[in-house]
Amino acid sequence: MMNRRTLGRSALSLAAAMALSLGLSAPALAADEAPDALIKRLSADVLSTVKADKAIQAGDLSKVIALVDKTVMPNVNFRRMTAAAVGPGWRQATPEQQKRLQEEFKILLVRTYAGALAQVNDQTIQVKPLRAAAEDKDVLVRTEIVGRGDPIQLDYRLEKTPGDGAGWKIYNLNVLGVWLVETYRGQFAQEINAKGIDGLIETLVARNKTNNTTKG
Repeated sequence: MMNRRTLGRSALSLAAAMALSLGLSAPALAADEAPDALIKRLSADVLSTVKADKAIQAGDLSKVIALVDKTVMPNVNFRRMTAAAVGPGWRQATPEQQKRLQEEFKILLVRTYAGALAQVNDQTIQVKPLRAAAEDKDVLVRTEIVGRGDPIQLDYRLEKTPGDGAGWKIYNLNVLGVWLVETYRGQFAQEINAKGIDGLIETLVARNKTNNTTKG
């Protein structure tokens, strides 16, 4: 079963990494912006944004949610991220269940994200050279967060999306060797096996309410 200990220290590092680098900034400048350039730009923008906003540093949840909806989500394929975290059960879920899963999963991540923003101040991001061909549609961008203690490994999986929203979209994150999607997939699978999709939704709702009460 999921509980607060399940995430542990790795999730806090993950949230801090997300706070540094999921881009509290404008959406991708252009469809042809390179994925490593996108990550570098977003990282620089978020550092200046957090340093200038005391409410974000204090974990103001409403402000963080508004920023995530406006600026982070355009750079993330969140449907793919949620589907991958839910695993095989996603295909059996109804459209309404899929919608609820996305909503509750986002709240779960945003609440963790909000708590970690207060820790972001003097860190910087170093983007490593991209090892990908020009025609690749799925790439790995490797970075390190430096500034406090040992460097934190932070890697991104991005996909090139076609159509009106063309550009690179983040669909998974790796902190210190732990991938976000795979971490949650194991937790969610336990809930689905025990209670089904509706049981997972109920657990996420309850967990989010508990987190909200704790944060006051």
